[in-house]
Amino acid sequence: MTPVPTNETSTSADRVELPLSVGTSGPSVGELRRRLALLEYPTDPDPRDHFGAATAGAVSRFQAVHGLDPTGVCDAATWTIVLESEHALGERLLCLRSPMLRGEDVADLQLRLGTLGFDSGRVDGIFGPSTQAAVGEFQRNAGIVFDQVCGPDTVAALRRLEGRAGSSTVASVRERVRLQTEGRGVERLRVSIGATEPGDLAASTLAAMLAPLCAAVQVTEGADSDQAAAANRFEADVHLALEFTSTDDIEARYFSVPGFESYGGRSLAEVIVMELPATGLGVARGMRLPILRETRAPAVALRIGHGLGAPKHRDLVAAALVRALTRWTASA
Repeated sequence: MTPVPTNETSTSADRVELPLSVGTSGPSVGELRRRLALLEYPTDPDPRDHFGAATAGAVSRFQAVHGLDPTGVCDAATWTIVLESEHALGERLLCLRSPMLRGEDVADLQLRLGTLGFDSGRVDGIFGPSTQAAVGEFQRNAGIVFDQVCGPDTVAALRRLEGRAGSSTVASVRERVRLQTEGRGVERLRVSIGATEPGDLAASTLAAMLAPLCAAVQVTEGADSDQAAAANRFEADVHLALEFTSTDDIEARYFSVPGFESYGGRSLAEVIVMELPATGLGVARGMRLPILRETRAPAVALRIGHGLGAPKHRDLVAAALVRALTRWTASA
């Protein structure tokens, strides 16, 4: 198991051991169950520190509601969202700090600011410089103290304006307009390709096909957050994360949370589903996976089953993704 720290408000445990699944026991399970109960996801009866079927069901329901794969296993991504669900807007001061504050309250703040016309960036639940600047601009316009900190006065002013907001955030509109008006062709794209396994042949094949067509291509390996950080450093225009499975599922996932979705990510995911072999079996699905949440550019996480991971299909899959990117840039 991997020890993962809880957040700064934790009092029951300083660290949890992940992943947690059916059959595990101990203080980490007790901490998970306590937090799930507070979020109104009831778990097993006694013993408190045992991970049973009811706890797995609670984890699965929590994951489904929060845009994660409903595996019933508490992994690092699930634990992070459990921690971030602890606060509602107004229960703590929100400001720029290091490491950056994360949470459902931050996402609520970003959504409220964005629909009122203040550009807080994507509704990703991360209080970064864009959110700080938007809080300051809102404070100036609302005639309250300008300190770029979301405290009681800022929350009260936001709530007074409930019902006056638009239906889309500034960030969503900006992404849509940029993709529709820049006229970006595939030859101008900086493409980042993510692989979960070192030396992934599908990723390298796709990179080789795209290299003569695009402005720049990189392949990065590792976990979701590592891929996102690499794509951001590369200043990618788009990120494709490839995962081949032994299931019959074909999913193209894009970033989506209540009130916000990535226009570019969704449109690319839909084109990919149409272009992949075994068309008709795939779906485009909005989710909140770390790779989608943390990558600044439009990102699609591909989960490809139905036998398409076999070596004989590698070139077919790569060619389909090249066609999808070409269509996407032409029609966005």
